[in-house]
Amino acid sequence: MKILIINGANLNLLGRRQPEIYGRESFEDFLEALRARYSGETIDYFQSNIEGELVDRLQQADGAYDGVILNAGGYTHTSVVLRDAVAAITVPVVEVHISSILAREEFRHASMIAPVACGTIMGFGMESYRIAMDYFVK
Repeated sequence: MKILIINGANLNLLGRRQPEIYGRESFEDFLEALRARYSGETIDYFQSNIEGELVDRLQQADGAYDGVILNAGGYTHTSVVLRDAVAAITVPVVEVHISSILAREEFRHASMIAPVACGTIMGFGMESYRIAMDYFVK
């Protein structure tokens, strides 16, 4: 199985940015452990702070991956173009969030992506990505 993880804006700062919300582990360290746990699967990773690059990567994933795990960061709440990109591709996309967006500021409660994703996982810290991997593997 071939899975692509896409992280959006500011997620390159995981481990340093607001550790009380996002934890102290870098995504690179988490990804290393995730790849070890799912050693029989291919897990590719892409991160960008640029909305258009995220759209390009989603489009490139179509037909090349069995699933996409997407944490769009702040674009979750604002990006019609990311929503349209997810809706336009046939590869299943699971939306993930490290924190529970419903337990945060009101402007974070709405997700533009959730209605077009095959599911949303939130509030389990970095384990949200592992839960999404379990969905695809099982």
